[in-house]
Amino acid sequence: MKNTNEKPLYGGQAVVEGVMMRGKNAYAVAVRDPENRIVVHTEPLNPAIYNSFISRTPFLRGMTMLWDALGIGMKALMFSADVAVPEDEDALTREEILERREGIEPGTTETVERDASDIFAQPMMIGAVLLSLCFSVGLFIALPAAIAEVMVKASEAHLLSNILEGLVKLVLLIGYIWGIGFIPDIKRVFSYHGAEHKTINAYEAGAELTPESVQTFPLEHPRCGTGFLLTVVLISILIFTLIPLPDPLPNTSLDNIGIRVLSRIILIPVIAGIAYEFLRFTAKHQDNGFIKAITAPNMALQRLTTREPELSMLEVAITSFNKVLDADVAAKQQETVAAD
Repeated sequence: MKNTNEKPLYGGQAVVEGVMMRGKNAYAVAVRDPENRIVVHTEPLNPAIYNSFISRTPFLRGMTMLWDALGIGMKALMFSADVAVPEDEDALTREEILERREGIEPGTTETVERDASDIFAQPMMIGAVLLSLCFSVGLFIALPAAIAEVMVKASEAHLLSNILEGLVKLVLLIGYIWGIGFIPDIKRVFSYHGAEHKTINAYEAGAELTPESVQTFPLEHPRCGTGFLLTVVLISILIFTLIPLPDPLPNTSLDNIGIRVLSRIILIPVIAGIAYEFLRFTAKHQDNGFIKAITAPNMALQRLTTREPELSMLEVAITSFNKVLDADVAAKQQETVAAD
């Protein structure tokens, strides 16, 4: 029998000066603007994606996490950039904005709602998604494949080349995360990432959602997107090591590198599905010593993408989270009324 009292699996993402939270029925983005107001946009989730056969089917529902990163994630980033980074000539400088935010007491700033349909309708969003996809494919798929192909030609050791390809991906992923962590603005995003994790940890522990209470919870969370990326890389090493590289197709212009890259792109949904199920399972069994041990690398990597947040950052994360909680409560009430 299904446990109707089981809490939904809430997730989120840090954005520019804010946090996006996703619930069962809606997602919300809360961002602190230059006037120190908390600006919030709430939007229902697309039922064609989140209440579909795919979202309920193991090994297929991992595709919704990819959509979170590409679709909702990009929307949240665009909204946060529009709110947090003023474009007019009389705007405050970044240093002046940060000075204003020093010592903000939670509960002393105004929260305002904002419709973001005008931002999301911009063609620039499609371009941004395509650009990020091209960058990711080039850096984390094409480049490792090219390096591995050189190894193949040099040694004809296909098994070794697949392992080396995976290791190159792993080094690039960790090096990329480590490198961007030195950028001051990214450091603040990482602090909001910590605020997101602490808020969800506090909710799942049944604690009071106040900045002071949430601050006491861990920075790491077992369902973190950073851990998902690491899991994807490790599973890809295993899968591509077991699957032999196909020969180039006759009468085509694809060479070995092209075949290798194409096969990696085609298998992304398969690897994402396996990684997502692994993440869900291990998150539910963190009290098991063996599970805790094998997920230790995921939790350790999160130390690169999280920082201790300020109380004012926690206030923003809690505001976003409360919006999706409200949406889920409202949806449940509607279901009850409809059932009656």
